[in-house]
Formats: sequence, C-alpha cells, structure tokens
Amino acid sequence: MEIELNPGRANRVRLNRAPMPRPRDILGALRTVLFAPEDLALVKGDPGERRRFLDELLVATAPRWAGVRADYERVLRQRTALLKSAGAKGHLRGPAREAMTATLDAWDGQLARAGAALLAGRMRLVAALRPHVAAAYQAVSGDQAGQASAMSYRCSIADEPAPDVPEAGQLEPGLADDVGGLEAIMLKALAAVRASELDRGVCLVGPHRDELVLSVGGLPARGYASHGESWSLALALRLASFALLREDREDPVLLLDDVFAELDAGRRDRLAGLVADAEQVLITAAVPADVPAMLAGPRFNVSAGVISRAS
Repeated sequence: MEIELNPGRANRVRLNRAPMPRPRDILGALRTVLFAPEDLALVKGDPGERRRFLDELLVATAPRWAGVRADYERVLRQRTALLKSAGAKGHLRGPAREAMTATLDAWDGQLARAGAALLAGRMRLVAALRPHVAAAYQAVSGDQAGQASAMSYRCSIADEPAPDVPEAGQLEPGLADDVGGLEAIMLKALAAVRASELDRGVCLVGPHRDELVLSVGGLPARGYASHGESWSLALALRLASFALLREDREDPVLLLDDVFAELDAGRRDRLAGLVADAEQVLITAAVPADVPAMLAGPRFNVSAGVISRAS
C-alpha cells in the first residue's frame, strides 16, 4: 500500500503498485487495531471519543460504512446551518423565516434516513462487541471479583418525551434490524424538539449525540473507575475489536504503541499472553525491558532517525 499526501493537489493511492481511482478505495485492504496511550480517552474522555471508536470499527468491519457515516455528517452539517439561519438567533424574520422553517421537514427526512442506517450499524456492533469486551476486561484485569465491565448504547432519540418513543435512552435490541422503525422513531424525536432546535440553532437528536456507556463494577467508568481499571477497560475495547475482526477473516495487524510502560507487571504479562498468538504484532517501547519476554521476535532500535537491528 502506498499513500501519497500532496498539499494543494489530489492525494494518490496505490495498491500493489496499481493506482486506485479514489483514496477511500483502499479502505479494508489492510486492517489494523491500534492501542496507544491516547486511548485512555475512550474511557475518561468526552462521548465523541467513544462515538468515533464505534464508527472507525464499523468501517474496519466493512468499508461501506465510511459512506454511511459521510452521508449522515453531510446532512447534519447542512441541517445545522439551516437551523442557525432560521432560528431565533438567526437573521431571518417573518415570512422568510417561515419559508426556511418549512424546508426543515425535508431535511428531517434525510437526517432520519441517514441517521437510522448509522444507528442500526452501531447497535449491532455494540451487541457483537459486548461479550468480547467483558472477556477481555476480565483477562486483563486479573478477574477481580465484583469488578466486571459492562457496556450499553444510549440513544438520544430515546431521550425525548415524544409519543411511542422509548424512555431512558434505550431502544429495543430488535430495532437494530429494523432501519425503517428507527427512522420513524427518529422523525418523532425530531418533531418533539423542533422548537428547541430553532431556539438554540443546533440539532439535538441523532447519532451525533449518542453515547457508548461503559461501566466497571456497576458504576460509570468515566468518573468512578481507577487509573488501572480505566487502562484495563481501554485495552479491553481494543482487544475486543481485534477479536471481532479476526472472526471475519485473517487477523488484523495489532499495533501496541508504548502501552506496557503504563501497566503494572501483572497487567503486562496478562496482555502479552492475550496477544502472543496474533499473526502480526508491532510494539513500540521507550524502555526495552517494558516488553514482556514472552513476546519474542525481531527487535529494532530507533535513534536520531536511524533504524538498526537490535543485538
């Protein structure tokens, strides 16, 4: 794979030396799972970090999800721009504002259609990922009694007090296979918040406001999990991604970027045992001794931009 980034010009992509028509055509050719220190934000960070995690994993499972995600984001930007123009703080008044507001019905339909497809994909992904996350967390953390992890998907369209819309942010699991049903629920939720959206100039419901809820020992991980528990849960999310992807076809390449420095000895050894059977694992470490001995393989030193084989 070759990717050439050209400032001011079109980027170029080659696969087996053959030019690809579009850069996104290379999606899925090489699947990877990366764990890096920044992944602690998956547990401690804002909901956007966890939404991005789900969407990127969706694309890794099937490249077509990149188009679904792009369609939703495009409609969301255009609808948000319309809300800002037509809203109470916008510059339109009287008949002009009424005419602009009338077009929101058409945009609601587009947003619900694109949003329902993305929501269905996320719901199915969370259901498939859940047992892998629980098993990986148990393995990494050392099976601490009473400290099991859990995850659930909270839908903003289920938070709105509209008729026939579920409560408490949860939708029936069966709706993941009913895109039409999700679209209808989202349309009702959009109608319920129309006035608030016009006042605030923002889109208040949809996949862009959903949350992947993580917990440890029955408590929300964000705000309650210890540093070690947070690291174990972040690792579990990536290891679960790896386990899910390898079910489909060949193993993805597993990349561990300076991970072992953040773990205690027990977690280091347990993580090493979990990844030792992967086909390809690339590990970086500032201190060579941080890498457990069981992860044997070629080692290289990088110093001042020079790569050399370690003795």
